[in-house]
Amino acid sequence: MATNLTPAQLAAYIDHTLLKPDASREQIEKLCAEAREHRFHSVCVNGCWVEAARTFLEGSEVKVAAVVGFPLGAMSADVKRYETDAAIDDGAQEIDVVLNIARLKAGDHKFVFRELVDVVEDADERPVKVIMETCLLTEADKILACQLTVESGAQFVKTSTGFSTGGATIADVKLLRATVGPKFGVKASGGIRDTATALAMIEAGATRLGTSAGIAIVGGAAGTGGTY
Repeated sequence: MATNLTPAQLAAYIDHTLLKPDASREQIEKLCAEAREHRFHSVCVNGCWVEAARTFLEGSEVKVAAVVGFPLGAMSADVKRYETDAAIDDGAQEIDVVLNIARLKAGDHKFVFRELVDVVEDADERPVKVIMETCLLTEADKILACQLTVESGAQFVKTSTGFSTGGATIADVKLLRATVGPKFGVKASGGIRDTATALAMIEAGATRLGTSAGIAIVGGAAGTGGTY
């Protein structure tokens, strides 16, 4: 049960995230220092900061996740493959890729599937999280996106970029979990800013949390005896 998580256990769910377009090298360094201190699972950064993040995290168990096709997912499939390759060359250990939302909604399922397979192949056994942007999808779209993600060989479905009209919801996390089954990864991201919301997402079925508020989340239950 999530209510029995220690701060360290809760931290292990968190991808400590900084994806703002004006993020500076100094801010990335601070992000990595915070991730080291709190032992978050990873930092999640834009491609241009992957190499710096790996340097800042040298000797640490904290992973570096890179976003691909971010935040719209609407570029050429070849560009996504190249971006994946470049991120891995710079040291990325996980890939968070935005699927092509318009092609999914248009019914071009073969295109979406092929694009995801290509990214998974280029990731070369590194975990791939597929960002669905649930706020733009119908329930049927979400179910289909989950099915395509599982079939592609990726390891996670992910709710949101945090840059669209809405973020993660409990209902969406439950739907994703029900669709992908009990063992597949589900990442909730977008709008997770406090301990109660983080725990609710975990209770709903999330196995990873994307958030820029990781420090507030793990420190948000002072006086509870060390567990949440």
